[in-house]
Amino acid sequence: MNAASFDIANYLVSLSSFDFVLGENLHIGREPSQPPNSTVIFDTMGSKAPQLNLTDQGYEYANVQIRVRNISYNEGIGLVVSLKNELHGLNNMELGGSYYALIHASSGPAMLDWDENSRARLIVNFECQRRSL
Repeated sequence: MNAASFDIANYLVSLSSFDFVLGENLHIGREPSQPPNSTVIFDTMGSKAPQLNLTDQGYEYANVQIRVRNISYNEGIGLVVSLKNELHGLNNMELGGSYYALIHASSGPAMLDWDENSRARLIVNFECQRRSL
């Protein structure tokens, strides 16, 4: 099973509306110093333990945080809201060899902070209910 961040990143790359290129303006797990505007998906602690099912594989509840860094606060918040609108409520789909029963926004969009170069960093958090296929 892939990390949820990997599955979601590949899903977002497949959408032409965001114009994401993995390793250029979309990253997994680490925020690069450049380019000035970037989006990073982090795997974070889940709020629930994996489901225990002795006869079949249960669901796990993976959490991800998407962080948008942008020199323009307004453009950054616009992208975070668009990402939330795209991902919130996705259900009953296969991503990267896993079945995603539901992806939902658990918090955000919100301002995280300003980085050392005065770029806005904004976040939105998601919980993913998924299992291996």
